[in-house]
Amino acid sequence: MARVCQVTGRKPVSGHKVSFSNKKSKRRFLPNLQTKRFFLVEEDRWVTIKLTADSVRTINKNGLLTIVKELRAKGQTV
Repeated sequence: MARVCQVTGRKPVSGHKVSFSNKKSKRRFLPNLQTKRFFLVEEDRWVTIKLTADSVRTINKNGLLTIVKELRAKGQTV
């Protein structure tokens, strides 16, 4: 699963590249993916998650343990 955020599931979307003459050709809008390591205090270990920059704010809001539990419930390895 390349170029997919593990937290939000955000994937590339398609659209048009529009030139000055207004010609349209297909292009892809890729999500701003980052590979980030977080220290999980409850398990005393580091976890690596592939996520978008927007998902970092979600982790700050909801807490890392909550997000890790949701990912494990989906069947993803963290």
